[in-house]
Amino acid sequence: MKQWGRMAKYLSLFCLCLLLVISCTPKQQANTPSPGSVNTLAGDSRITIGTTEKPRTLDPADAYELGSLSLVFNMSDRLYTYEPGSTEIKPQLATELPKVSTDGLTYTIPIRKGIVFHDDTPFNAKAMEFSIQRFIENKGKPSFLLSDTVASVKATGEYELTIKLKKPFAAFPSLLAFSGVCAVSPKAYQIGAGKFVANNFVGTGPYKLAKYGTDSLRFDIFDKYWGEKPTNKGVNVQIQTSPVNLFNAFKTGAIDVAYLSLQPDQIQSLEASAKKGDWQAISAQGSVISLMALNRNQKPLDKVEVRQAIASLIDRQLLNNRVLLSQADPLYSIIPTTFNVSLPLFKEKYGDGKFEEAKKSLVAADFSQANPAKVQIWYPASSMTRSLVAQTLKSLADTKMDGLLQIEVKTVEGATFYKEISKGLYPSALLNWYPDFLDPDNYVQPFLACEKGADATGCQTGGSQTQGSFYYSETMNKLIDQQRKEQNPEARKKIFADIQNQVLTDVPYIPLWQNKDFIFAQKGVTNVNLDPTQNLIYKTIKK
Repeated sequence: MKQWGRMAKYLSLFCLCLLLVISCTPKQQANTPSPGSVNTLAGDSRITIGTTEKPRTLDPADAYELGSLSLVFNMSDRLYTYEPGSTEIKPQLATELPKVSTDGLTYTIPIRKGIVFHDDTPFNAKAMEFSIQRFIENKGKPSFLLSDTVASVKATGEYELTIKLKKPFAAFPSLLAFSGVCAVSPKAYQIGAGKFVANNFVGTGPYKLAKYGTDSLRFDIFDKYWGEKPTNKGVNVQIQTSPVNLFNAFKTGAIDVAYLSLQPDQIQSLEASAKKGDWQAISAQGSVISLMALNRNQKPLDKVEVRQAIASLIDRQLLNNRVLLSQADPLYSIIPTTFNVSLPLFKEKYGDGKFEEAKKSLVAADFSQANPAKVQIWYPASSMTRSLVAQTLKSLADTKMDGLLQIEVKTVEGATFYKEISKGLYPSALLNWYPDFLDPDNYVQPFLACEKGADATGCQTGGSQTQGSFYYSETMNKLIDQQRKEQNPEARKKIFADIQNQVLTDVPYIPLWQNKDFIFAQKGVTNVNLDPTQNLIYKTIKK
């Protein structure tokens, strides 16, 4: 009996301890990741997305980087959005495309009814007026997109918006599809220069922001969303500190989808494993282009024959294979093949690696082995890709041009590069261009237009001065103005052909390549797509 009593006492003590252990163990709640972590439990229908793109802000009036805009895009709606796989826009918060006045200055837009913001504020034309005015008047990084174009915006009815332009601009509806020109709640935001809300977002989109952290964000379903609901139960965004960490997180299954930004060798490795069935590799043609700017105010590039010689020297196939690991498409126009107005004129006239033609052009410009053309190529130091491109071009000049052309490679810190290029310090420069909106105009006007300049001095104020070519052509200015005013698509297409032919002759820029976008998804994850502006579309992804 004493022995049993001792056993009973010990058993009671054991049960008490067990109860305490169970009671004190923290419970993991479903679908609630701890700070900095993401829930990837088997059977969890939330999607975990990994990226290295850290958002600077979530305020659409100040968001101008892909890392910020992609998040805003998925939490918001705009008046217009893009058809899947197309650069054609369709109504979103608007019910139809704008009615345009005969002078091309007034746009009347009918607004959708029955929509509320994430904070339950009703959406109407007045709320859209507020959102657009705020985008302009708060003077954030992208504000110029509308401030340079819009004269006034007014709710002319509860569900009608009227926008008047300063001058005709045929691509204006595409501007209204820019991620930052989205509807935001008038109760959650203020109008005023610099009055931004960096760590929150209140819009009308399919997701609302549930958590904002330095290394992770959580998007929950907005249950009052007016449109088609997401096919998943929410999204966790995991921000990796480096491409290596993103690469490893995907390989170990810690994330469902990896997008932006992996290195070319990592993409190559993941593609090889995808072919074995380890996961999915999804590629899409991108809208980002790379090109070389040639400064017409710097010798010897003041001679068009030298610019034409460099155009003949470029070997895009070599660059694509050796530098880009076949992860891009060679580009032969300043306008990418995303648009049906793009013409591969550089391929027809200059080709790739036409060294004999390059030599003839240099000789015609009075250069020789005793008097070679000397050209510097500049690029930002952080860009390994552009470093390899510059070194490859130097190698081609050294080995193929018989001493007629000497290339010197120069680099500088990124912030300095972008500040100094508009001052004309760089004879030539390697540039990437991320479009602000999807229209051929955005690949033409920012590079070729000049507000103030002359044939003798080049461009003093304008797009070509900002991009470092200092190109000036009164003919080009007129063509750009014409295409901006022209509402007829076929007539506008003809004008873009004239613009591209002028670039072919004058060679202020040399197109190099058009990027491809690569996304990697685990097996069982479906409907992974990009919109034409490189935004990963969250709401269609499911597993």
